[in-house]
Amino acid sequence: MKKELLIGFVVALIATSFGCFIFIEFFSNFDFYKSLALIKDGNLEGKVLVLGAIANFFVFFVFLKKKQIYRARGVLLETFLIALIVFFLTLFSF
Repeated sequence: MKKELLIGFVVALIATSFGCFIFIEFFSNFDFYKSLALIKDGNLEGKVLVLGAIANFFVFFVFLKKKQIYRARGVLLETFLIALIVFFLTLFSF
């Protein structure tokens, strides 16, 4: 059970990272590193994380379709962690 949760968590983490990369790469007019610098300068880390976390929906429903409930729970756990990170980023944004 713990192994399945961990697999779901890691897959969701990879999906979020991939979603952030896709967003930055395809929807920015600048190269990747310049876009990262602009995101950091504009305090937009939380917004990019939220857009990257959209990929978790697809992973979640694939796990549900395959009846891998504990992996889907791992995806939810990672999504809640992303939500907490975004909350703290917006709360303590300087």
